[in-house]
Amino acid sequence: MAENRQYLIELDQRNGDGDLGISMAEGYAAAAEALDKSDEKDLGKLMMASGKAFNEAAPSSLGTITSMGMMGMARTLRGNENADVALLAEAFEAGINRIMERAGSKPGEKTILDALYPAAKAMAAHAEEGLLPALEAASIAAEEGSESTANMKAVHGRAAYYGDKTIGLIDGGAEAGRLMFLALYKAAKK
Repeated sequence: MAENRQYLIELDQRNGDGDLGISMAEGYAAAAEALDKSDEKDLGKLMMASGKAFNEAAPSSLGTITSMGMMGMARTLRGNENADVALLAEAFEAGINRIMERAGSKPGEKTILDALYPAAKAMAAHAEEGLLPALEAASIAAEEGSESTANMKAVHGRAAYYGDKTIGLIDGGAEAGRLMFLALYKAAKK
C-alpha cells in the first residue's frame, strides 16, 4: 500500500477527505509490523493481532472496516497453524460477512465490498487449483469489481453526500481492496 499511498490520496480527494492513502499505508505497515514482531503460530491470533494493529494505526472509517474484516477472518483461522487455499478463501468470506454485518453495507453500493466480495468468491472457486491460480483469479475479480464502482452512486460514507456526482468515479475503498489482492498475488508469485 505504501507505493500506492499518493494514488489513493488523490482518488479519495475527489469525493472524500483525502486520507485514504495515509490510513491504508499506515494500517498495513502496522499490521505487517505486528506479524513480524510476533512469535505466535496460531493464524487466528496472528490475524487478530494484525487487525488490532491496523485499527490503531488507521483510525478512519475504512481503517475500521478493514480491521473488522481482519478480525472476522481471525475467527475462521483460529486454532490453525497452517491454512490451505480453501481455508483462506473461507476466512476471506468470513471477514467480508463481518464487514457487511457491522457496516450495514453490501456489494453494489460503491464500497470496498465491490472488490472484496467477487475476489473472495473467485478465490473459493479456484481453491483446488492452488494458491497462485486462486489469488490470480481473486486479483482479476477485485480489479473488475473496483472498476465497476465507476458506474455506481455512492450510498455510504462521505462520498454519499456527493450523490450522482460520484458516478463516473472509481471508489477509493474498492481500489484499496483491489490493491490488497494484487499485493497478495504478487507476493505469492515470488
